Amino acid sequence: MTVTVVGSFTPSVLLDLAASTGQLREHGLDVEEVPVSSSPGQFRSLLDDELHVALTSPDNVMAYRFSPANPLGALADVRIVGAVDRGMGLGLYARPGLGRDDLAGARVGVDVPTSGFAFALYALADALGTSRDDYELLTLGSTPRRLEALLAGDCDVTMLNAGNELVAEAAGCVRLAGVERLGAYLGTVVAVAGERHLPEAEALVAALLATGRDVLEGRLDAEAAAAAAARLDLTPDLAARYVARMRSATEGLVPDGAVDRPALETLVRLRTTYQPVPAPGGGDVLDAALDEDSGLVHPR
Repeated sequence: MTVTVVGSFTPSVLLDLAASTGQLREHGLDVEEVPVSSSPGQFRSLLDDELHVALTSPDNVMAYRFSPANPLGALADVRIVGAVDRGMGLGLYARPGLGRDDLAGARVGVDVPTSGFAFALYALADALGTSRDDYELLTLGSTPRRLEALLAGDCDVTMLNAGNELVAEAAGCVRLAGVERLGAYLGTVVAVAGERHLPEAEALVAALLATGRDVLEGRLDAEAAAAAAARLDLTPDLAARYVARMRSATEGLVPDGAVDRPALETLVRLRTTYQPVPAPGGGDVLDAALDEDSGLVHPR
């Protein structure tokens, strides 16, 4: 069996469960999960075939497929194969002692300034009355790295999710706003470059969906809590909260793996607001992402 290399920002509890319950094996997969340090690094590795499949933000896929202003400066045949979750608690967090009125002048950590989570951060800050020009941006890489920076006092505010936000809350950090304020949202998708690893990506989506159904229907509570505690270094209480969040209809797992148009519209609106790129015929290059035949979402 060929090893499929999957790149993720935060260790995936769902992927761990798919392995431990035998779903990966049933779908013909032997998966090696490797951490990625940033979204540009993830997609560079995906295009270089160092990664076969990515667990990533759908905004990243849109950027590398449609926008020449992406960090790699080139368009690529990347596509979404299936949706995984709706953000898993994604929100704007401040270090202990800071509040909504302290955003002006704050040191704000992002993956890179043009990532999907960064755009969501700008929108939430705007909603709280602080414009992008009023705080200092720090490029810090993946979500676990930003959590470390927040807890160490190396940044004042950042976007956190996928269990990292629970650790932050336990340490006294303050949730200033959640991504649900922005409308329908997708946090994580399965993505692939080209067609070489498309079969593995489709098999992975199927395995994750089967595992997700067991989580949503309460058949893996103990196993999911144990995986969350081990993979994300959570206390039992925080691990239980993580499992509850997996079952959330607004923040948790996407039961059918479908990429819904309202969520894509939210992501397009964020990117065209904070990094508009005019299209030759008018409008924005990201407008094409909403076309049914754009190729952004692989038909299932």
